[in-house]
Amino acid sequence: MLLPAAIDALRDDPDWRAFVWSAGITGAVGGALMLGYRQPRTPALSPREGFVLTVMTWATLCLFSTLPFMLSEIGLGFTDAFFEAMSGLTTTGATVIVGLDQLSAGVLLWRAMLHWIGGIGIIVMAVAILPILRVGGMQLFRMESTEKAEKVRPRVAQVAGLLISVYVSLTTMCAVALLIAGMGAFDAVAHAMSAIATGGFSTHDASVGFYDSPAIEWILTVFMLIGGSTFVLLARAAQGDIRALFRDQQIRWYLIYIAAFVVALALWQIFANDRPVREALRSSAFNVVSVATTTGFVTEDYQLWGSFALGAFMALLFVGGCTGSTAGGIKVFRLCVLGSVAHRQILHLVHPHRTLPPLYNGKPVSDEVVRSVLSFFAFYIGTYALLSVAMTALGLDLVTSLTSAAQAIGNVGPGLGPIVGPAGSYLPLPDAAKWLLSCTMLLGRLELLTVLVLFSATFWRG
Repeated sequence: MLLPAAIDALRDDPDWRAFVWSAGITGAVGGALMLGYRQPRTPALSPREGFVLTVMTWATLCLFSTLPFMLSEIGLGFTDAFFEAMSGLTTTGATVIVGLDQLSAGVLLWRAMLHWIGGIGIIVMAVAILPILRVGGMQLFRMESTEKAEKVRPRVAQVAGLLISVYVSLTTMCAVALLIAGMGAFDAVAHAMSAIATGGFSTHDASVGFYDSPAIEWILTVFMLIGGSTFVLLARAAQGDIRALFRDQQIRWYLIYIAAFVVALALWQIFANDRPVREALRSSAFNVVSVATTTGFVTEDYQLWGSFALGAFMALLFVGGCTGSTAGGIKVFRLCVLGSVAHRQILHLVHPHRTLPPLYNGKPVSDEVVRSVLSFFAFYIGTYALLSVAMTALGLDLVTSLTSAAQAIGNVGPGLGPIVGPAGSYLPLPDAAKWLLSCTMLLGRLELLTVLVLFSATFWRG
């Protein structure tokens, strides 16, 4: 909070006081808790405490992150401020703020920082916490990511340090590339933070379309694609083992499905909308990668491309990026496991006496992982259905309800329709809908079961 305060103070913007007050309140509460609950040594956490700590950490961070939005001149109410903070820290990118071009630099930087901090938190959580808690099949990565760390480093703390260094390096590279491409220094840093975190907060209402620059669009496309891939494998590539990226089944299918959507939509624009080849390819690549990686940057209103484009982007709201990335969604890894289970089931119908375990990266997947993935998928679809119905009960139209629910649980950002589409804003939604979507963003970011398990009586008794 003190960094945006310094930026605003240097620019003689009165919002610096809001950030100083926010930092003082947050620091006072955090310091009091730290001093009041000091222990002579680090306590060992049980799985139950791990679940509670994970959820409460994110909720508490979002609560204190609302302060600058409420105390600055933008003066958001608590509901809108909490929605914006939750969207930032969960790297969703849905916004209730209009008039970004007139906001203070401190508020714009704060939004980008929320993305950036949330993004590294998500990566470390996926590597160090979720495999231990056995959430959604993440225990499959426990040996690689937690105990041996994909042979990157032997200890979790060292792995986290290496991942943070890769994260910082990629952010710096993206900012420098954007600066060379003609973006201003402040905007380059803000967009680099959002791109690597696959968040989507921009410094302009028109998002990346404000710049109308093919170079900027291609640079962001590349770094969004990197942000949606597995950071442990990126760390291995940084240490010289580049082939590790392409040996991974998840990475291969991640690139394949995005390439397929890019080509399909580019061809649709060329033949159905009569757009030039180069322009169609660039706009398709940018917007497909943005939605597929759950970033949410936009260059134009792709709803105007036609019915096929609407169907394609609706499908992209669900898939997401890779496990161990900053992206949301179901994740490619789980779809790989589900595909293997379905394929083995078909083979089992033909050869009922053969033992055909599902495979991932050429290795058998345990029954526990399969059950975890299947339960995650069931909870994901069930939660999405319930949320969609709840949104319609609040008086929203069907398209807005369906797509706002999909983007919230997948942490995407833009939905479809006139209100929450790529050219819209979440500001017109009723407060009840904003709270519902805020809770859903947290659910999606923490892989659903991490939060839902807290509502089980057995969890508290057992």
